[in-house]
Amino acid sequence: MLVEFELIERARKGDAGAFNQIVHAYRRRILGTISRLIFRPEDVEDVGQEVFTRLYFSLEQLRSPDGFDAWLYRMTVNACYDHLRRARRRPESRMADLSEHQILSADSAAGLNASQIESERSAVRDQVSVLLGAVSEQDRMLLIMKEVEGLSLKELAAIYKVNENALKVRLFRARQRVLKAMGNKSV
Repeated sequence: MLVEFELIERARKGDAGAFNQIVHAYRRRILGTISRLIFRPEDVEDVGQEVFTRLYFSLEQLRSPDGFDAWLYRMTVNACYDHLRRARRRPESRMADLSEHQILSADSAAGLNASQIESERSAVRDQVSVLLGAVSEQDRMLLIMKEVEGLSLKELAAIYKVNENALKVRLFRARQRVLKAMGNKSV
């Protein structure tokens, strides 16, 4: 837990300074999680603001100090799901939707030389994005929280509200689906 429960209690009673300290303590971690789950850098701040707004209005619902981190992560994951659902309903095209590889190709065609290292990194990022895009949002979020965020099985079990054995099965199946997608994409 990044903050003391006393600070959370003060924020629950309306202390704006205490709430700002909570936001400051968790901001980087929450924005990092969001950026790995939604893949659109221009939307990360908006979803982060939504998470902290939800936190502000639902602090009184927190029952136990031990569950604060898992509760906040669950709130973050739910905000990402909500954002992805809204984005699916209103598809739009932006220049930012182009992959780095597509942008680099256009720049190269216009006479700009991209470095070999950057194009290799871009190719790897594209391949990872394709593989993660080939599995469900639930699998992608679970794998990112476990493998990238480094959350423990205990923390994930609290977030998903399942026992650790059920979570191990979910992780195994999600990994299998990524491996299957990798075989299908011939990366």
